[in-house]
Amino acid sequence: MNPQLRLLEPALDVLRAGGLIVFPTDTCYALGCMVGAREAQEHLRRIRQLDLQHDLSLLFSGIAQLAEYAKLDDRAFALLRKALPGPYTFILPATKDVPRRLADPKKRSIGVRIPAHPLCEMLLAELGEPLMSSTLQLPDRDLPLTDPEEICTLLGNQVDTVIVAEQGRAKCSTVIDMLQWPPQLRRKGVGDPTALGIDA
Repeated sequence: MNPQLRLLEPALDVLRAGGLIVFPTDTCYALGCMVGAREAQEHLRRIRQLDLQHDLSLLFSGIAQLAEYAKLDDRAFALLRKALPGPYTFILPATKDVPRRLADPKKRSIGVRIPAHPLCEMLLAELGEPLMSSTLQLPDRDLPLTDPEEICTLLGNQVDTVIVAEQGRAKCSTVIDMLQWPPQLRRKGVGDPTALGIDA
């Protein structure tokens, strides 16, 4: 896939205006908005019926940007360089600059991702800021939505833009908890934890 920037510009405009979009990643389709877009975040939680205790992930264009939001020691940095971009979410300590509403209030941790998907990569690079994101899985469904046509039918009137691409996966990212060492597998998804030296 070779995405064209002109086709992404409407979605970029929506995000910068505080809107909520659906977009493809290297795992599932996702809901996303800017970090500062509080109304869009509340709308996202309503669509998915998530309470405030359910953490949303932050998607980044690269590790340098990620390091502004999450604390990385040398071991964590080396592991992220090996794994990313890719289908992994890492739970890391939040930096002091991360707003309290974005981090786990008890642990002060955040979930971070750098997806390996050309369209998603271009979107994040052009924004110059991370995206607040959640898997596109509706409350009455056991699996994430994967069919672009179905997504448009079900959510076309509930979000500001749907970026239509290929069929999505029905499996989420692998979640690795790095709040202690060695890291622990929290959820097995698309990414292979054993490739990172983590027991499955």
